[in-house]
Amino acid sequence: MVRFLHVQNRQRAPPPICSDCPAVQAEASPYSLLDISLKALTADLEKFCTERQDGTLCLKESERLPQEVADRLLQTMAFHDIVSGLGSNKWIQQNLQCLVLDSLRLSLTNPYERCFNRLSGLRTLSITNVRFHNEDLVEIASLPRLESLDISNTSVTDITPLLACKDRLKSLSMHYLKCLTMTTPQVLDVIRELKYLNHLDISDDQQFTSDIPVSLLEQKDILPHLVSLDISGSKYITDEAVEAFVKQRPAMQFVGLLATDAGYSDFLSGEGNLKVSGGANEIQISEALKRYSERSYFVKEAFFRLFTQTCFMRITKPEILKLVIIGMRNHPLDLAVQLTASACSLNLTRQGLSAGMPVRLLSDVIHLLLKAVENFPEQQQLQKNCLLLLSSVRILQDVPFNRFEAAKLVMQWLCNHENQNMQRMAVNISSILALKLSSEQTAQLSAELYVVVGELLEIVEQKTNLNEVDTTFMFTLSALWNLTDESPTTCRHFIDNQGLELFMRVLECFPSDSSIQHKVLGLLNNVAEVRELQSKLMWKDFIDCLSELLCSAEIEVSFFSAGIIANLLSRGEQAWSLSQTQRKSLIEQLHSTILKWPAPKCKMIALVAYRSLSPFYPLLDCFTISGVQLWAVWAMQHVCCKTPARYCSMLIEEGGLQHLYDIKENNQTDPDVLRINSEILDTVETHMMYYGRPKGLKKPQTKSNG
Repeated sequence: MVRFLHVQNRQRAPPPICSDCPAVQAEASPYSLLDISLKALTADLEKFCTERQDGTLCLKESERLPQEVADRLLQTMAFHDIVSGLGSNKWIQQNLQCLVLDSLRLSLTNPYERCFNRLSGLRTLSITNVRFHNEDLVEIASLPRLESLDISNTSVTDITPLLACKDRLKSLSMHYLKCLTMTTPQVLDVIRELKYLNHLDISDDQQFTSDIPVSLLEQKDILPHLVSLDISGSKYITDEAVEAFVKQRPAMQFVGLLATDAGYSDFLSGEGNLKVSGGANEIQISEALKRYSERSYFVKEAFFRLFTQTCFMRITKPEILKLVIIGMRNHPLDLAVQLTASACSLNLTRQGLSAGMPVRLLSDVIHLLLKAVENFPEQQQLQKNCLLLLSSVRILQDVPFNRFEAAKLVMQWLCNHENQNMQRMAVNISSILALKLSSEQTAQLSAELYVVVGELLEIVEQKTNLNEVDTTFMFTLSALWNLTDESPTTCRHFIDNQGLELFMRVLECFPSDSSIQHKVLGLLNNVAEVRELQSKLMWKDFIDCLSELLCSAEIEVSFFSAGIIANLLSRGEQAWSLSQTQRKSLIEQLHSTILKWPAPKCKMIALVAYRSLSPFYPLLDCFTISGVQLWAVWAMQHVCCKTPARYCSMLIEEGGLQHLYDIKENNQTDPDVLRINSEILDTVETHMMYYGRPKGLKKPQTKSNG
């Protein structure tokens, strides 16, 4: 079969038909420079292209055309390479069997673009949303092989010409013929003559009130061979009338009843051989979404019914979610479709249902929702639905999507809304997304983060004043901890917003809650890694507090206290602005405390995760203070032995092994540091036994004392 298919641009509304519409009047205006340029390019395409070995043409310019311009170029080429060929190439005219020209703008004057009567081989024609008139229908109806015709949303006012093909027409779609001037009896008289018709679509998704469907159902001597009837969107349709019509035609396989008052009887349930598109049950809704994916009104109607059906769903239905995705993708600029789709997506993935969904489907849903939020930035309900979907742990952890855009959305929501439930959810999502962002992405969110840090600190202050420890409080501490991880800008925002003073109050108000303490200290450890901010932490009350917490029986609390102290001590004696006596005491306390810890392979409740190991390397080079090195090697061995695939690879890729080799080769290295340092190297060597040693990486020889 020779077939020409033109897919309409779904992001644009179909071109108006009536002559008094502004779009029609605009055609009298001069052509745009873009249109003129595209026509010139198409007319002499060979001059602007080079020919590949396979004979195809490629534009000489290396830069890619903008998407809209590329689409327009292809559309222009379709007219001048293809459409004109329909009127000039006899072989095409005789052999072309299927032609789809949906939503194309055919010229009113160019004979090559309106040459239907020459297409003698044509069996199927779809010409919906096209300026197609009665005289064109006369030409089409005269084609000797025509069997299937779709003239929906055209300018046809009289379908009487169809009588010319009554003995061969098997499929007719003519929904939304808004210019039709015939009376209902006149229309039925024509349809009655189409005795061989198998499929008839007179559905209405434009609320064009016509009594043709209800009158058709009352006819007993009409369409004896009908197999498929679509009357979705019609008024005054009843189950009784549909059942009577179908039972008189036992060969019928489909009836469209979406957005009607029918489809609620057992006979029309859609469970048997008779397929039904409707809104009464899941089967009907699925059928509707399959058949009407290109028609926004019906998609919205089906989503509305689907939402009701899935409110209490307990079974994972990936096949339904796939249909929702198709509807969303086809109508990105239809707010009603996007809103109802987002609500349906929530029902289909909530309360653990996402666990059974394929990752690809979940990724598609999140992508489309983020795009919808971008298209409709003022729609809070759409944003809320997107956040609710993102709150799924599985989606946040396992599903690939644009986490940068998601983080920006969540942060903006957090800054603009005060609903406590949504606030708690947004804070939790932020804390998880923060770990997934690169340092470069975090830097791009500097403006948003400045406001977000202030908002999060305000939540911490409110909870602290009320002495209230709840999930929002804990999520907020986690979010701040994660957002400051290897983000000097965010750490500065924290300091500038009096975060240190507030966190000191938190430690004072909750002196026995280790889960709060280690989150607070984890964040302050991030701040301590930023060299230019270390002087801000030189506060005697804070250092005294660290000295006390360093002795905590909880390993997590002691670990992060030691990390802050190690980073501050690593700057050297001259940078220490407090008592030198206190500094010497901390140096001794740090070393002795770490030696009391269990082996690095121990389990810590706090899940310590690092974007990179680079913050440890300056500490490894601090040979003057063994306690600083000791904390660094203990921390590195802890993560390397827990997650070797991640951190051993990270250590190798970042060139961190050289720091470990330097420690091993230095004769003055503290024995305790040397012992744990050797454990790290053994762990890395074991990793490389399985995954291979990188090219150029050699194991150095230990220097001889002699």
